[in-house]
Amino acid sequence: MSRNVIKRHQFADYLNVGTHESPEYVLMGVGFTTLDEEPGAQTETKKYVNEAASSKSVTGYETVFPFESDFIKDEKAIIALYNVGRNHYIGSDAEFEYVRVELWDAVTGKDNEYAARLFTVAAEISEVSGETDIQVSGNLNAVGDFTDGTFNTKEKTFTVASATASAAKETQ
Repeated sequence: MSRNVIKRHQFADYLNVGTHESPEYVLMGVGFTTLDEEPGAQTETKKYVNEAASSKSVTGYETVFPFESDFIKDEKAIIALYNVGRNHYIGSDAEFEYVRVELWDAVTGKDNEYAARLFTVAAEISEVSGETDIQVSGNLNAVGDFTDGTFNTKEKTFTVASATASAAKETQ
């Protein structure tokens, strides 16, 4: 029995340090010591009078991507996130496009193209600290729903999934 457990390095994370109109996606790799995903399922519990046990259903998600990074001044993603905390950015000034790429799920017939999700995230910088090396840490908090699609790791472009492809994926 084969157990193909997905490894952390089979996910790639990209932060748009450009604009929505002129995106510049940079890899969140070097310097990042953790970058996790917490879907944050929200639930509701209900129990009817004729039932002995309660039922729980998922009503929504509050996705968070907690991160820690070494403060490396040549890494554009780290500098962009640091500047949010340094300059006390709020609202849309603290928001980024963030792409989570599933390198283990290649698009058939396309080089360097993988399944991906595009999130708008609000950067919450909680700490800039360290005794010797400085670390920047916080959360990337999802704003609204993600957009399903693909990401080309060579061209660094996100393509929105077609409606028929998204519907087919949901039925699997």
